[in-house]
Amino acid sequence: MRDGLEASGTEVVTVALRRADLSADGDPFADILDFIDPEKYLLLPNTSGAATADEAVRLARLAVAAGLPNWIKLEIHPDPTYLLPDPIETLAAAEILVKEGFTVLPYINADPVLAKRLQDVGTATIMPLASPIGSNQGLQTQRQLEIIIEQATVPVVIDAGLGAPSHAAAAMELGADAVLVNTAIAISPDPQKTAHAFKLATQAGRIAWETGLPTAQTTASPTSPLTSFLYES
Repeated sequence: MRDGLEASGTEVVTVALRRADLSADGDPFADILDFIDPEKYLLLPNTSGAATADEAVRLARLAVAAGLPNWIKLEIHPDPTYLLPDPIETLAAAEILVKEGFTVLPYINADPVLAKRLQDVGTATIMPLASPIGSNQGLQTQRQLEIIIEQATVPVVIDAGLGAPSHAAAAMELGADAVLVNTAIAISPDPQKTAHAFKLATQAGRIAWETGLPTAQTTASPTSPLTSFLYES
């Protein structure tokens, strides 16, 4: 994980609170926080595992009490099969956490209406899924993502389902501000090299969006002259 983070060029690392040892006891290799340099990366605790707004808010408060930043990735997904986020509970928790001074980054379905509601509440970003968590399916929600990006007044981070560097490049080409990747790197036989590939793909996609992509055509368009000008008098 340490080497993968370095190779990825990331500045933010999300940490599941249920997998962090917040005590001073136990196995010295069990706490992943010992392997993440807080001077180099912003630690972003998440509420993964919460099934309700109340559970998510409690986890967020626990993170701050344990000395973690008051930035929180808000995840509420009660369905263990597809891990799809609950829009009603997410909006309710976001309202509470924003009022309490948290910087809230909500994980949501690719729902343009919910995205606008969360921005109105005061969340710092919108994090719509490309496809279900860990599915590696890529951009299954592309049209909705395009609408969310078009209407966004805060940064948009494409979260979940990106299984290949090409998926990350495609997300950035849409105009996303960042992508969140975990599974594809974590399960790779060479996490460090895979993380580096995602870094390059993300950079390439961003540059492509900034410079502008050509419009797709239904017919061929020659890039060289069709006239035999060399033989014209």
